[in-house]
Amino acid sequence: MGLGIGAIQHTKNTAALIADALRSAIMQGKLSSGQALRQDEIAAEFKVSKIPVREALVQLQAEGLVDLIPSRGAIVSHLSIEEIVEIYTMRRALEPIALERAIPNATEADFLKAERILDQIDHVDDLMHWAELNWDFHAALYGPADMPLLEQTAQTLHNNVVRYLILNYLNPAYLEVSQNQHRELLALCRQREVALACEKLRLHLLDPMEEIRKSE
Repeated sequence: MGLGIGAIQHTKNTAALIADALRSAIMQGKLSSGQALRQDEIAAEFKVSKIPVREALVQLQAEGLVDLIPSRGAIVSHLSIEEIVEIYTMRRALEPIALERAIPNATEADFLKAERILDQIDHVDDLMHWAELNWDFHAALYGPADMPLLEQTAQTLHNNVVRYLILNYLNPAYLEVSQNQHRELLALCRQREVALACEKLRLHLLDPMEEIRKSE
């Protein structure tokens, strides 16, 4: 399969490590929609048995990144334009709930953490790294809500669509607009403008939907 990972260190659950590597490869487009994920090949590359590979694939199925098809095995899932728009609709409903709960509990340390992530984003050229830091920024804002199930669901939705953004929609103009919106959102959070911050977040999550709709 050629993921270039090789033998893995058993400092973390083996299945989780395999899932991390496959998830990253899917999100970067190294493994494309519809591509077969053969357990024997993955096991050989990671120098493990098929058991943790199966566990990893089940985890990725739960995240919506992999389809497990009887008699065919595992393949990288495909999302239609309609499904991508639906995911963003779900994010626009869920994430403002976390932000609304988080802002009253957030400290200046939380805001400084989010600000440092934005400063990192300013100097990132690699789109996969941008996607990771983009989620880290949102997670930093949502963390004080102490709603781990909602945040996990939102991250799963983010991971499902970000591969399509990386491959098809991200460009310098879009990234600049996104970063400006991030800073405006952070400023509103610092000012404890809960309603305005939540509306800014909804608008921020609307932009990629519109970009995707234009491609139909």
